[in-house]
Amino acid sequence: MVWNGDESIRPNNTDLCTIDTCPVSDSVYGYAPELAPNIVFLVLFSLSTIGFIVVGIWKKTWGFFVAMSLGGLLEIVGYVGRVGGSSDPFNGLGGQSFIIQICCLTVAPACYAAGIYLCLARIVIAFGEEISRIKPRWYTYIFVACDLISLITQSVGGAIASTADTEKNSKLGADITLGGLAFQVFTLTLFMVLCGEFAWRCWSRRDMFDEKQRGLRESRRFKYFLYAMAAATFFIYVRCVYRVAELSEGWNGPLMTNEIYLITLEATMVILACFALNIFHPGICFEASYASRSGAEKEYSGSSDEIVN
Repeated sequence: MVWNGDESIRPNNTDLCTIDTCPVSDSVYGYAPELAPNIVFLVLFSLSTIGFIVVGIWKKTWGFFVAMSLGGLLEIVGYVGRVGGSSDPFNGLGGQSFIIQICCLTVAPACYAAGIYLCLARIVIAFGEEISRIKPRWYTYIFVACDLISLITQSVGGAIASTADTEKNSKLGADITLGGLAFQVFTLTLFMVLCGEFAWRCWSRRDMFDEKQRGLRESRRFKYFLYAMAAATFFIYVRCVYRVAELSEGWNGPLMTNEIYLITLEATMVILACFALNIFHPGICFEASYASRSGAEKEYSGSSDEIVN
């Protein structure tokens, strides 16, 4: 049963509210999470994460494996929280589920972004290190470091907000989280700019391509992977911009209290990014690079492969 509008049964203290005695607009969510779509996304993220774990272990792409698996596990926990909140969106179970989902779903895409950043150095090597302004390894160092700053900032902000006992502390936590999200958008923007700049340099310096990597560059898997990585980056970027806009309005803003925005601009965007990289996994799509290398190149690859592997 759902609250029928009878004010005589509505508690004076919202801590005592249930779905039977108060409107869901009074809940910590501002609505009651729909059970069906949250179960669907729970299942989808579970399948995606299993895929990243299986292929990561199979192909030994350890860096990518850790980033994508951690992101997936956080998504799973977050949607478990939302499923729990569908039955009680108020301050009891709902309060706990809200904290779980807001912390996990806010941080998880930073892990996925780290997985994407790890791939750029390997792409640079596939075309030719001399073409890039930056050494391949530095792409990894710069972007993963920025991503860690964003992740830690968001985690600290989420922790402060979730344990806040005053409105001032809650706002402080939200502001710190917003800062972390804004920095993540900046990092993704810089990443896309540098990817575009490298693509232009490749187009204008095609005569400088590494001939030892021709087999990789001409493989369909590699070409599809480039499209998949571009799509995944775009999806994560859209999600991060949405989160910045959402949190800038505060915990009770229209974006935060309307589930349709979360479903379309958070859940859908992130799962599309995941499936793009599940289907065109770098561990599979870079296989041709090993077949095209000489023995000398293999000796060098011990360091370069660790960027993705």
